[in-house]
Amino acid sequence: MTRIFSYTQPIEADIVDAYCALQKGFTDQFVYYRKDRPVRFMGMGRCIALPALDGIECELEGPVGQQPVFFSFNRFDAENPSPTDELFEAFPRLKFMLPEVILVEDDRGAYLQVNSLSPVYPGRIARFARQAAAAPRRNRRTIPFKLEPDSRDAWRANVEAALDAIGRGRISKVVLSRRQRLEALEPFSSKDLLVNLIDGSARGTVLLYRYADVFFCGCTPELLVRKRGDEVASMCLAGTCPTGATPVESEALAAALMADEKNRAEHDYVVQLIRNVLDRVCFDVNVPATPQIMRLAHVQHLYTPARARALQGVALADLMEDLHPTPAVAGTPVGEAKMLLRAIEPYNRGFYAGACGFVDGNGDGEFSVALRTGVFDGEMGWVYGGCGIVGESDAQAEYDEINLKLCTILSAFGA
Repeated sequence: MTRIFSYTQPIEADIVDAYCALQKGFTDQFVYYRKDRPVRFMGMGRCIALPALDGIECELEGPVGQQPVFFSFNRFDAENPSPTDELFEAFPRLKFMLPEVILVEDDRGAYLQVNSLSPVYPGRIARFARQAAAAPRRNRRTIPFKLEPDSRDAWRANVEAALDAIGRGRISKVVLSRRQRLEALEPFSSKDLLVNLIDGSARGTVLLYRYADVFFCGCTPELLVRKRGDEVASMCLAGTCPTGATPVESEALAAALMADEKNRAEHDYVVQLIRNVLDRVCFDVNVPATPQIMRLAHVQHLYTPARARALQGVALADLMEDLHPTPAVAGTPVGEAKMLLRAIEPYNRGFYAGACGFVDGNGDGEFSVALRTGVFDGEMGWVYGGCGIVGESDAQAEYDEINLKLCTILSAFGA
């Protein structure tokens, strides 16, 4: 039995400003920040790391009964023997991480939480609350960079290998990725990228996991699964087109996307898997037959929301592992697609396209798929993007689609 003491009190502060003021004292940092509504957790330091959340006893202290929040950053294919880039290699293999200090924002307001393995020292709470209240307004910063081009010939060969596997009936779809090395022309910090993602045009959920001097971050549009009590939500996100220069042009592109057989088929693979998983472990499953359009800053996606109620005993971590990876990030059948990716892609994706999120002491929380992301060390980094390959795919068009998707993580530099 692991006993955790968690003290929470309200604060009169913007939690992003407070984070910017407090984060300098902590090497480990964790962020799950939804831009569409106040489901926002910004953690600093590490109180404890656990392989599972069984056998935890939480003693809540302070004026607010806020459960402690465990962050979880999971690799796309942890058993892939291919090497990751040198930055992903630096991250430890930990499952659930409880920060010492968490800034929380929800529908009720903003809060400071301090976690400990012993009763929380009141002086720490008072000091952090003072620093949060006195935090200055944050500033955005533009960081100039250069992006090393990757090989179009290598990409074309990867797509041809995927199309050959599809033609032989091994798979119906596979999601290939590209990575590019980024070199900054001046030093930058995780705080710089985080502020640009939160305050910039990127839409979705901002993720950050910093370990010592390396950090993984981005802004993803894709929810994997959310659980509140027995209420479960997920989404099917697959099929892409650009946004237009005007609303009228965006509408025309969206209408063409809805009518495109290739993209609708790609989307339906994801719908089928999510519906099948929810049918096994949930009831009152509701997955609409027709997708909608999700419009982001640079691209538009086919999007189908999914809702259900979990059977008793089904935990959020179980749902996450059953759903991930979806055909939207691996392919279909998922197992065959993962094996093909190990053969085609010369690198292990690390956290890119992995399931990243949080679980609280009640077992509620959510995970997103870590798209539109990169890994950095303050001087250089790697940015990642991917796209689904089906029988009708064209290598050049898919290459260009990934370039559009990379615009989100590059916007973290003020680009």
